[in-house]
Amino acid sequence: MASETLVLCPSAQPDWEGSQVIGVMTGSAEQPELAYLKEALPVTDEILEMAGPVTPGEVFRFSAPCACSGCGHYRSEQSKCGLVEKVVRWTPVVVEQLPTCSIRSNCRWWLQEGRDACMHCPQVVTNDLNPSEDMRRASDLDVV
Repeated sequence: MASETLVLCPSAQPDWEGSQVIGVMTGSAEQPELAYLKEALPVTDEILEMAGPVTPGEVFRFSAPCACSGCGHYRSEQSKCGLVEKVVRWTPVVVEQLPTCSIRSNCRWWLQEGRDACMHCPQVVTNDLNPSEDMRRASDLDVV
């Protein structure tokens, strides 16, 4: 596994240290789908402004170094991300092939869940104001 400092969260917030844009959300509110960028881009004010009038996390996906125990989804006792475990368990597979992803080699979700994470990843919207019931349950910090 990559060193802890290089492990990236693929559903970070744009204001996290080291945040970069990895994709743009396409599809519909009911069936969102991430269009991955060929290369991650640094977060700039210009990129963030493109999201208006909604939040950048509704339009873009960001990666940043995993916050580990600083994140509510992180399970310190197992050194695992609880979010991706639940996304894989409770949400449908949305792609048949591994998407082209610029962060896969250092992605927390890939390193932890492998191919299964990638088959579910494109539907994850970081700031989803209208999540499906499956996604709501997967992102709920109180559900294990």
